[in-house]
Amino acid sequence: MSAKPLCSISVATTPTMTRKIKTLSVNFVACQLFALLMAVWFRIYLHPNKTSPFVRHVVATLLGFYLALFCFGWYSLHFLVYLSFHVFCVSHRYCFIVTLGYLILCQITRVYVFDYGMYSADFTGPMMVITQKITSMVFEIHDGKLKAKFVSMCVVMPSLLEYLSYNCNFMAFIEGTNYQPRYQDNANGKENGKWKQSEPSPQSVVVSKLCTCALSLAIYLSLCKVLPVEHVIDDKFLSSTPIHTQVVYLYLSMLALRPKYYFVWTLADAINNAAGFGFNGYDKDGSPRWDLISNLRILDIEFATSFKLFLDNWNIQTSLWLKRVCYERCPVNPTAATFLLSALWHGVYPGYYMTFVTGIVVTMAARAVRHNIRPYFLVSDTHKRVYDVMTWAATQVAISYTVVPFVLLAVGPSLKFYRSWYFCLHLLCVLLVMALPVKRRRPPKQQDDLQAEHSSTDNNCNQKDKSS
Repeated sequence: MSAKPLCSISVATTPTMTRKIKTLSVNFVACQLFALLMAVWFRIYLHPNKTSPFVRHVVATLLGFYLALFCFGWYSLHFLVYLSFHVFCVSHRYCFIVTLGYLILCQITRVYVFDYGMYSADFTGPMMVITQKITSMVFEIHDGKLKAKFVSMCVVMPSLLEYLSYNCNFMAFIEGTNYQPRYQDNANGKENGKWKQSEPSPQSVVVSKLCTCALSLAIYLSLCKVLPVEHVIDDKFLSSTPIHTQVVYLYLSMLALRPKYYFVWTLADAINNAAGFGFNGYDKDGSPRWDLISNLRILDIEFATSFKLFLDNWNIQTSLWLKRVCYERCPVNPTAATFLLSALWHGVYPGYYMTFVTGIVVTMAARAVRHNIRPYFLVSDTHKRVYDVMTWAATQVAISYTVVPFVLLAVGPSLKFYRSWYFCLHLLCVLLVMALPVKRRRPPKQQDDLQAEHSSTDNNCNQKDKSS
């Protein structure tokens, strides 16, 4: 099989590839439904009040291995190799490099040796999640040893069983300490402003999220064939369609693509909630919240008024991982470094890198506009609403423009799309970055010093309050 230049590789599916994608999709849906049933069983029959953490760890690990074997067959052996990177936990940097390097090697093999373009479901998907888990753990262990000023720290090294359960666990919490019966002030207007909290039931939120899944899947299946993204590079479409219609079609085609991700992530969230995982405390009225590990906020995505707000509400857990292991630790240009790491983590398709490089300049331009232009629209509610409408439209167009290569994957089609737009958004963003000043981000050391200074000031104030 002769190698082809990246710019000439297409992603047209063959009958064999189509059958593989359908098989993987069926396996995925079957596993998710099985996981949903097992999550309910896990929460009811292996409740922390009934079984020990050891039993829950063992069951969660075995279920994770079984689902991996069912979905991916012998490819799941890669997961065992991956889990052996536990020995590299002595150095968080080495573990990060080895883990990410092995993931990239598997992605290169899958893409350029086996099935180019088959990205809807493959064995590297779970490896991407395990990469986040392993690297997060080793960084938290490192921070725990140094008592670094980060939110998440791990003081005690996990045992081998805890480590396997952590990586293979498909849904469950173990010790049950994430919610406890407690009293809450000013809740539900109860007598004396106090209301006793019992262990919350996830039933209603699970049903609600399953309904969201069904609606998302119905929308995606109805629109994906009607509004294909590939149509934006069709020669007839480009030559006969006015530019404003092209912009509207681009937005609608991306809008039709997003429910696929809404379905997958919301279903995974519902499975976790069914097992009792994802509880995030109570609202002021005493209602339980189940959004601790949610991966997206649909309304905040669709009505985002800035590039940052869109990204903050899309693939939330991955964004948090990128922030903790890269953005907060990179001393030089953390924005560019974070986008580059995200591209490496996603895979080796050229379109990924074109999307994330574009994302760098769009993020910088959006930051410059927010710092310099937004204050002029805060003088009244009317001006603020006008600004929100304009920035919503600009954000949706910018997101759609940016992620087209992410969908098309190959260099040739992606460049064709950007050429049809004359690289207008790239040029506009570069001009905005050059013309509008932006306050430089404070280096991490200065941030720590400033935080220590504020902490010292707060302590002094508290001491004065106590003495008075």
